[in-house]
Amino acid sequence: MAGAGHSFTPLVQTDGILVSLDDLTGIESLDAGRREATVFAGTRLFDLGPALAARGFGMENLGDINRQSLAGAISTGTHGTGVALGNISTQVTGFELVRADGEAMWCDATQNAEVFSAGRVSLGALGILTRIKLRLEPLTNLRLTRTCTNVEACLASADGAIREHRSFEFFWFPYSDLVATKAWDDTQEKETVNPVVRYLEAIVVENAAFALTARFANWFPAMVPSLSSFSARAMGAGSQVDTSHAALSTPRLVRFNEMEYAIPATNGAATLRDLIRMVEGRRMRIFFPVEYRWVRADDIPLSPAYGQDIVTISIHQSAGLPYQEYFDAAEAIFRQHGGRPHWGKMHGLRAEQLRALYPKWDDFARIRAALDPEGRFLSPYLRELLA
Repeated sequence: MAGAGHSFTPLVQTDGILVSLDDLTGIESLDAGRREATVFAGTRLFDLGPALAARGFGMENLGDINRQSLAGAISTGTHGTGVALGNISTQVTGFELVRADGEAMWCDATQNAEVFSAGRVSLGALGILTRIKLRLEPLTNLRLTRTCTNVEACLASADGAIREHRSFEFFWFPYSDLVATKAWDDTQEKETVNPVVRYLEAIVVENAAFALTARFANWFPAMVPSLSSFSARAMGAGSQVDTSHAALSTPRLVRFNEMEYAIPATNGAATLRDLIRMVEGRRMRIFFPVEYRWVRADDIPLSPAYGQDIVTISIHQSAGLPYQEYFDAAEAIFRQHGGRPHWGKMHGLRAEQLRALYPKWDDFARIRAALDPEGRFLSPYLRELLA
């Protein structure tokens, strides 16, 4: 099963049959009274936001990238940030699944409840998601406020910030002591972002300018501390109001490789400090900022947030530059602090190691084997992860 191809891992790589839902898109129905919409699974998130907004609704939360298909985002545990907000899969109230035998089954909290529980993060291993029912919220505007501050000051005040704001995250810039913060709050104010200005900020400032700065950092490594400080201050400045789907997600056109781990929230600050010491102690050739977000606990068997509130720490390296040493060293730190890898991002774990991280691992395996006993939906990589 293939979504939008956004994942960094070869979840769908196969020499067999690749199934795409690119032509199964759009909103099938919307129940305004129940605040639910049934959406075809191939719908891209960047299309779904405006389509829901036109009907007066929005999703509870989104990630900072919206290129994924709805099915792909759900299947890999894609998330945004917010201490009271779960990943996108927690917004799912039901789905239709086509099994390996070709039969379709509807799953929700009352029908095929065990499959519903497992299928909200399934990596495409249970079958083909075709229709997904989502819980919605009335359309709202969000005020996005950006600031730049010291990393230790940010960590010290983070507990207050995550409760004060609807959503909050920050980016640490390597070889500087600065972070750029982003905070979102519900507001009755009207939009302050002109569509042309929004495009210029997203494409020209956040992508083209950052790409040029990253290229300079690659050419002149000695300039990285200065360039990082400049980037932190440039990114951490300003305030604007926009519709929720536009305020939460930003186009990302600069190519990179990425690893992300979900860390128990109580271990987050210590993990970041260890990561900073490792990067600076080894003088690693890194310019891309490290992203730090919050996600609420859930009860989905293969969700990285299963059973515990988490912070997610995402590391990046420019495409074309070596990343393995950086990612391996960071992964050792993440694992030391009890981390679980993001299913769509690079990591080195396989079934035996993953099984120890997920209390409901064997339950998922049993459900998968019952739905697909011949393993038709197991790509070679999925066999390494799940078998």
